[in-house]
Amino acid sequence: MAATIDGHDKVLATAQKIVQSLNNTSDAEDMLLILSNFDNRLSALSSFVDNPPAADAAGASRSSAVDPQFEAAEQIILTDADTPSLSDDYLPAVDEIIRLTEELNLGSVDAGKDVVDRAENALQLAMTRLEDEFRHLLVRNTVPLDPDRLHRSSNSSTAASMSIATAEFFNEEVGETLENMSSIRLSHRRRGVSGASFGGDGMPIELIHQDAVIDLNEIADRMIRSGYEKECCQVYCTVRRDALDECMSILGVEKFSIEEIQKIDWPTLDEKMKKWIQAVKVVIRGLLSSEKYLCEQIFSTSDLIKEVCFLETSKGCVMQLLNFGEAVAIGRKSAERLFRILDMYDALAQGLPNLQSMFMDEDAGDMVCNEAKAVLEALGEAAIGTLVEFENAVQGEASKKPTQNGEIHPLSRYVMNYVKLLVDYSDTLNLLLENTNVENTDGLDVDAVSPIARRLLALITSLESNMEDKSKMYDDLGMHYIFLMNNILYIVQKVKDSELRNLLGDNWVKKRRGQIRQYATQYLRASWSRVLTCLKDEGIGGSSNNVSRVALKERFKNFNACFEDIYRVQTAWKVPDPQLREELRISISEKVIPAYRSFLGRFGSQLEGGRHVGKYIKYTPEDLENYLLDLFEGTPLILHHMRRKST
Repeated sequence: MAATIDGHDKVLATAQKIVQSLNNTSDAEDMLLILSNFDNRLSALSSFVDNPPAADAAGASRSSAVDPQFEAAEQIILTDADTPSLSDDYLPAVDEIIRLTEELNLGSVDAGKDVVDRAENALQLAMTRLEDEFRHLLVRNTVPLDPDRLHRSSNSSTAASMSIATAEFFNEEVGETLENMSSIRLSHRRRGVSGASFGGDGMPIELIHQDAVIDLNEIADRMIRSGYEKECCQVYCTVRRDALDECMSILGVEKFSIEEIQKIDWPTLDEKMKKWIQAVKVVIRGLLSSEKYLCEQIFSTSDLIKEVCFLETSKGCVMQLLNFGEAVAIGRKSAERLFRILDMYDALAQGLPNLQSMFMDEDAGDMVCNEAKAVLEALGEAAIGTLVEFENAVQGEASKKPTQNGEIHPLSRYVMNYVKLLVDYSDTLNLLLENTNVENTDGLDVDAVSPIARRLLALITSLESNMEDKSKMYDDLGMHYIFLMNNILYIVQKVKDSELRNLLGDNWVKKRRGQIRQYATQYLRASWSRVLTCLKDEGIGGSSNNVSRVALKERFKNFNACFEDIYRVQTAWKVPDPQLREELRISISEKVIPAYRSFLGRFGSQLEGGRHVGKYIKYTPEDLENYLLDLFEGTPLILHHMRRKST
């Protein structure tokens, strides 16, 4: 019997604990009904609810001492758990739970274990709910980026924005393409057209709707105060990393390994480099600045957390950009890549101060900034290495196929238009070339000019030397000088009509113009000396009244043959510059026409009246002057002279 009574007491005691743990009168009554139906021995529990044993009086006293505001807050937390959105009184309820938890932890409130457990359970439930709401607000209120808005700008006016032809290195088409590019570049600069883009000048980009930012800040504040900052950061970083990845995709920046980038063909890589340049401007000076500001708004109560969240969110897209830059920097060096590489260098150099101001963490932040510096340095070295490769290519270009009509060589077109475009990068190149040595500077005082001037002068001097070598491939000495005049004049004009003139100076231009005049004199001597020899008195015997008619006929015959041969050959020669073409014709006319008129005046009458006089005196001085106008047009002609009328 005693054992039965002891068992009954244990069951009752256990049931009492169950009821006590409910801490809610209505729930206790329901439980009592269930327990009584199960076993009538437990009907005595009803008296326990109304009159608890003395042993638990202290605990009940402590429970009843709980602030009613906590009871109300707890009820809101419990009932709001499954609602689609937070009620207006949810956050104040969370504040109340946080307040009590803090007081319990500090010991300023004397409460039983049941109250502590209730507070902790309510707090955990609230934080789970806030975490979900935080994620939901971030995802739902992310502002989609408009590609057109990101790229809103005039077309970039830099050389790198215009695709350099991918034809053979010194193909004529390439030279013409570069020539068009340099002209466009100059007109853009004169009109003040810039390549500024949205985000490129630090313009704020709205990443999250502002109304939601306020709510996110309030949630983050409560999660941080409750010790749930890790969960809050994880949610933020996960959502925002995905959003930034989407932005990178919109900007056309894909994830590639360095090995994959090395295998991309040039036209495709060229497009990716353009997109990278734009992305660096938008990401560093637009997206990341806005992301930094967003972190400061949402996590305004904790400097540490705002730095951690920004770093963890943004370092991925920064490293993605830097990996591409590194792959380009260590890639193959070829002339067509130089402008793109310089634009990449400029974009990253301009963005580096922004990165340094945003990534201020001593460890991870320094790692990002140091990586950016290393990539910037590598791009600079790649640019100089590519320029050196280009210089070597110009010096070593030894094509054996001369231009058929003495025209401007494709190499001259390519190099000079390439050089004109390089001038637009003077500031960058002066910085990169500051400590480099240059030879072949044509006697220039290297200390008196900028590093880029020294480099470009050496490059142009190499080009001139190459043209001198190519001129020797012509068997006709006259064409040798026409070729040199055409190419040197082309070089001079490119210098004179661009910023190159300021770099190389007027003396350089004057020296080349003097050189062209010397070539013109040598051309006249090489091409027309034989013609003029036919018009000399020597060798035809006696005075003008007593000459050998046979010798005289031979002289006129030789003159006609020489003139006709020169006409046939040199009408096919090309002098593109109209002024030089006209000056050459005038010089020829001044040499040949007076000599012919004088010779004809002295000896022409000796053949008049004879048979077949028109066979020897074919042309009047005026005829010759008109024929000279056909020279250097690039179209071969043959003289079909009219039979000269006898006088």
